Amino acid sequence: MAEKKRTSGTMVIGLGRFGAAVAATLDSMDKEVLGVEQNRRKVQHFSGLLPIIEADASDPEALDQAGASDFTSAVVGVGSSLEASVLITANLVDLGVESIWAKAVSREHGSILKRIGAHHVVYPEFDAGQRTAHLVGAQMMDYIRLDRDEFVVAKMRPPRELEGFPLGKTKVEEKYGVRIIAVLSPQDPYSYADDNTVIDSSDVIIVSGSAAAVDRFAERPR
Repeated sequence: MAEKKRTSGTMVIGLGRFGAAVAATLDSMDKEVLGVEQNRRKVQHFSGLLPIIEADASDPEALDQAGASDFTSAVVGVGSSLEASVLITANLVDLGVESIWAKAVSREHGSILKRIGAHHVVYPEFDAGQRTAHLVGAQMMDYIRLDRDEFVVAKMRPPRELEGFPLGKTKVEEKYGVRIIAVLSPQDPYSYADDNTVIDSSDVIIVSGSAAAVDRFAERPR
């Protein structure tokens, strides 16, 4: 018997703030997406805005009837109920969904989700809090952690010592352990930085490196 063909789309289960943002963004990118929500009011709210069905995804039969096994990826946006989050994730694993992204509200919650088969666990509140702390506590305009190995990319104004010198002569990477990967000048688009790039005080720079190194570099005088 021929194997059932899957859609390349994503099923998003639970349309709270996180799930709704994921579903709406995928839809705006013209990606195939289906929202699954148990709360009838939310279903009515998103009806006409997103493809959505009303179903209790913690019930394996209901999830199967919703067509979860037809999707190559699924996002579990349910986080407030640990039991529902775990049951939904386990149901998706049993249905053979290839890529399961699950929201966790704590490290313990995330560990459970990983143990039962979630391929990716995200911590929206923790990540947002950490990002805000770096923006508030340092001279950064944006901050993104890329993985669990503390590698980050940050957007900031250049330290005074870099102004007017080609990057190759500043020895930034040698001195501070960070790399300036792009520069944004007023009225100009981003351009990749190289040894000949000269930075002005009005520029914005994109810096990459370890979290500790980028934090130290952001504290240089401006």
